[in-house]
Amino acid sequence: MENQVIGPGPYRATKLWNETIRLFRSGMPLRRHWAHFRCYDCSFTGTEAVDYLHNLLRDNHNFGPEITRYQTLQLLRKFLKAHVIEDIKGRHGTEDFEDNGHLYRFPTLSPLKSFPARPVIKDCSDLPRLIRWDDYEELPQQENIAPVKSAVLTSDLWNKRHSVAIGDVHECKLIRRKEITSKQVDHIWKSMTVAHLQRVLGLKTLDGVLNPAHVNGKHIVHNVFSVNKAGIVVLENKAEDMPYWVVTAMKCLANWPNGNESKQPVYPGFERDVLRTVADYYQRLKEPLLTFHLYEVFVNILSLLPVQEAVSEALQVSCLLLPPPNRRRLQLLLRLMARVCQNPQLPPLNDTIATRTLMVQMFSQCVLGSADDMDLDELLATKLVTFMMEHHNTIFQVPAKLRCQVEEHLSHLKRAQIKYEGADTDFSASPAFYKQISRVECEEQRVIGTQTPLQQLLEGLIADKELPAKDKRKRLKQFQKSYPEVYHSRFPTEESKAAVIPEKTPRLKPNLMFFSIKKPFQPFQRSWSFRA
Repeated sequence: MENQVIGPGPYRATKLWNETIRLFRSGMPLRRHWAHFRCYDCSFTGTEAVDYLHNLLRDNHNFGPEITRYQTLQLLRKFLKAHVIEDIKGRHGTEDFEDNGHLYRFPTLSPLKSFPARPVIKDCSDLPRLIRWDDYEELPQQENIAPVKSAVLTSDLWNKRHSVAIGDVHECKLIRRKEITSKQVDHIWKSMTVAHLQRVLGLKTLDGVLNPAHVNGKHIVHNVFSVNKAGIVVLENKAEDMPYWVVTAMKCLANWPNGNESKQPVYPGFERDVLRTVADYYQRLKEPLLTFHLYEVFVNILSLLPVQEAVSEALQVSCLLLPPPNRRRLQLLLRLMARVCQNPQLPPLNDTIATRTLMVQMFSQCVLGSADDMDLDELLATKLVTFMMEHHNTIFQVPAKLRCQVEEHLSHLKRAQIKYEGADTDFSASPAFYKQISRVECEEQRVIGTQTPLQQLLEGLIADKELPAKDKRKRLKQFQKSYPEVYHSRFPTEESKAAVIPEKTPRLKPNLMFFSIKKPFQPFQRSWSFRA
């Protein structure tokens, strides 16, 4: 029970809060205590509560061993204010929980949090959709160039070139997709990135986790391509960048003791003042670096632990959704934290707290937080920031699979295509036109929307009476190879297929027909002639 992991899904932080309360109430040892010459049954001291809950959180996969005793104390104070616990006189809310012998107890029923109402998506148009082959045009004729002979092939010309009789071939022409704009490229990156994130998280829908309207495709493209040799985002607007004095302070700590570029006088405790300068800047930001809109996304990523590869890939995709200034600040901060923790020459930055614990406590809430001030924010942020600090070199890489899929799709849209006479350029008006859809796009339709367009395409191909039977069988075979699931749902058995698709008529060879007719008669004729 204590090691139960809350899986991915909407409002995971609320689920964790309720689950933590259940575990605490069901497992906290209760006994008789004496105070002021009175006996109190089913009670516990503040120290006993901190000891038990601290061990519970450290052993739970949803939180982990990075949780400190002070963070546990802060959570118990939230429990007291939320009336999860009360003191022996029934007081809660106004009193402050103390880590001492003060006595507390559970109320008759500890309140659990209700899940907020999910935002309703009005229609499917709010979801990102991939750009397809629907919008295309004929190759334009360039000016001031001698006209080129039309690339129209008749059956006679085709037969002469190939010296084989293959039947009539429709006239054809070369068409291509219109030029893809930068806005369309941004949209494709947005659509495929959101779909990839949904697959990595293992969710059937992102409802309650991420609103696609809050995703900016332009930010994704910038984070992918506008980077320096170290992989850190480069900002076009320098006014959005970090102040020079903050960057200088971070370099000083990251490269200690050789990072004092400004030649400031070094005195005892100088490194602590530099760290405080950096911390003040990050703690005064208006919202956490991972933004309020992406809070549920990053909380859900924690459910993938301890599978390190899955968490790393999910973080790679999610960090692409960040505004470029936030991504740059986060990259520089995590790199600083990692270098400070690994630098043996750096003096202790705190007299009582280890450097690693100090860095996580100081900056975790600058990285992850919710707009509604969730009660478990600090614990969840500690776990997430610890992982991100340890793998900061990996999580800011662009997923190779996602990049390859987007590049293949863009290449597909730019390809020219041969169109035959009778296939109307308006697909909606002519079901006979077989519009090629890539496997990536088919997967996209399955994740984000529906396969209805593919089903309509198949039905239109079947219903086309003008299409020759030979061409129809050929196109249906190509459709079956490209989209076997849609094809099998339409033709589950051979009988259903035979009822719709015309069978190929077998042709007998002439010599076989000759011998099948003459052979019974010919030997008799020769035998009679010989005897005569």
